Amino acid sequence: MITFSSVWKTYAKEITAKAHTALGGVSFSLANGETLGLIGANGAGKSTCIKLVMDFIRPDQGSITVFDDQPRNHLLRRRIGYLPETASFPANLTVLDMLRYTGATCQMPPKAIRDKGAKLLTRLNLWEARKRPLRDYSKGMQQRANFAIALLHDPELLILDEPMSGLDPIGRADILALILELKQQGRSILFCSHILEDVDRVAGRVLLLHQGKSLFEGAPAALCEQTGRATLADGFLKLVQGENVHAA
Repeated sequence: MITFSSVWKTYAKEITAKAHTALGGVSFSLANGETLGLIGANGAGKSTCIKLVMDFIRPDQGSITVFDDQPRNHLLRRRIGYLPETASFPANLTVLDMLRYTGATCQMPPKAIRDKGAKLLTRLNLWEARKRPLRDYSKGMQQRANFAIALLHDPELLILDEPMSGLDPIGRADILALILELKQQGRSILFCSHILEDVDRVAGRVLLLHQGKSLFEGAPAALCEQTGRATLADGFLKLVQGENVHAA
């Protein structure tokens, strides 16, 4: 599904920021039907990986393939469901407007858009709010609306960037249950989250990035065993803090 081979990406100097290397020779893969958890502190390179997969930016060196093709092939978007960390909707539109637009761009028949949209909005507890402008939605409601849009066209690959962002405990539990349902259906999922307990429940493998480099790739249990810690969160801290000490 996704392959990174020795990928480098450096952001140029700007007025408010120095030039910095976001990824330094990162390699990893996501197989068909697999869930990979992408973890790391702020600035580790997680968002850069997602932007590269989505072709929002392009690598300086190395190669990336998605469905055995180049990310720049825009037709691949019809096979990908993308959930950004922060919703960005035209303020005057409703979630029904966004579903119709998304379905049309994926060349879905109008009836399929209506039927699948109704099913998703009901599942995500948004049906009663379907005609309200998105500007009136809470942060959690906007996140659930984004999820409905990402799933409308039954994508083979899901790119989830902080899917629990803005959700209360009930909403978080519901979305986590939905992700587990999608996993059981055999969807391929790239799951980026700061909530390591959720990653541990969902991901079969994790990729731990730190300052643009891979510190660990493998099963969460293997990371715990390697670090001698009982949980993924504790193992993550052990590796990252140890790396920071060495760097100092």
